[in-house]
Amino acid sequence: MTLTIVTPVEVAVRQDDVVLVRAEDPTGSFGIQRRHAPLVTALAISVVSWRGASGPERYCAVRGGVLSVEADTVAVATREAVVDTDLDRLEREVLARFHRASDESARARVDEERLRAAAIRTIQRLLRPARPTRGFGGNR
Repeated sequence: MTLTIVTPVEVAVRQDDVVLVRAEDPTGSFGIQRRHAPLVTALAISVVSWRGASGPERYCAVRGGVLSVEADTVAVATREAVVDTDLDRLEREVLARFHRASDESARARVDEERLRAAAIRTIQRLLRPARPTRGFGGNR
């Protein structure tokens, strides 16, 4: 089986002799072996691990992304990937950084939406026709 993990700027992992891939989506972790059914899923911020036909298990922290399986090919597209042999460091340091970046992005999107809503309200107020004023003694 072939495993490829790519970011917008690099191919982080490309290995052809993979026998097992483990990944995590919002519903939990799952495994992929040869002849797996076709699959497309959104990945959580997590560590993708894999084992080749020979050699130790390897690890790559991913900042979310999309995983697809088709014809013994597992492809992951992610915003950011960090490959390391130290699983503890990936989980402790890299995933924490990915979660902070995700939280900051979410806060920035909320702030952007608030600014957009305020701008729309201001434009609506400025474009609204002037209302006649009411004086003492009834309507004018």
